[in-house]
Amino acid sequence: MSTLDAILLGLLQGLTEFLPVSSSGHLVLLSRLLGTSVDNTTFAILVHAATVLATITVFWSEILHLLRRGLTLRSTPESRYLLKLVISMLPILLVGLFLKDHVEALFGSGVRFVGSMLLVTAGLLLLTHLIRPKQQHPVTAKDAFLIGLAQSVAVIPGISRSGSTIATGMLLGDDKSQLAKFSFLMVLVPILGEAFLELLKGEFSPAASGISGYALAAGFLAAYLSGLFACKAMIRIVSRGKLWWFALYCAVAGTTALILG
Repeated sequence: MSTLDAILLGLLQGLTEFLPVSSSGHLVLLSRLLGTSVDNTTFAILVHAATVLATITVFWSEILHLLRRGLTLRSTPESRYLLKLVISMLPILLVGLFLKDHVEALFGSGVRFVGSMLLVTAGLLLLTHLIRPKQQHPVTAKDAFLIGLAQSVAVIPGISRSGSTIATGMLLGDDKSQLAKFSFLMVLVPILGEAFLELLKGEFSPAASGISGYALAAGFLAAYLSGLFACKAMIRIVSRGKLWWFALYCAVAGTTALILG
């Protein structure tokens, strides 16, 4: 992987991580076009960590407030919110513990597989336009677990993580103004934890990853900067509930991938 390839892939990761179009699926598609490979998940984990850093940057003050008021033995709105975030992380934790090898194998499943999963994402996003609960409510503990299940399914390339989690919350009747933030915060610990484990094992070294240090750094920076822009944009989009445009995009991209794959 050249440094230019890493920058292009990093920019794409940052933009698509927060938009409901599947960042992992787009990484696979662009890597095929560039003639490079992200079948080894090391680069994918690195650029995902960059978008997590972008999330922390955007929500820095709110994260500090949650930790200061939530890490207490008393029951507070912040402590209950943190508990819901923990509940939402349980399904992806189980996937990471017991299905990690299967997930890594999916990154080599091919363009047509990604295309079919993009069509699944399109269908899920379209449901948010067709099914609109009359009343909205804050995310409950039960909803948090169901949204977490959606996140665990989104490890499949082509299934959008933000799309599946936000769409699930919208279908459950959760408050749209809060869903984007909840969706972005619930991935912080799983991704950072995975990146930390990869770092301890030395997987980010050029020798282990097969990617130069310059390319890794360039990809990380590109994903971080583009992620800052996309994170702020997605918050505005979700608050308006306008996801059907992304359903159309995923349908076109998925169909194209099936035809040309």
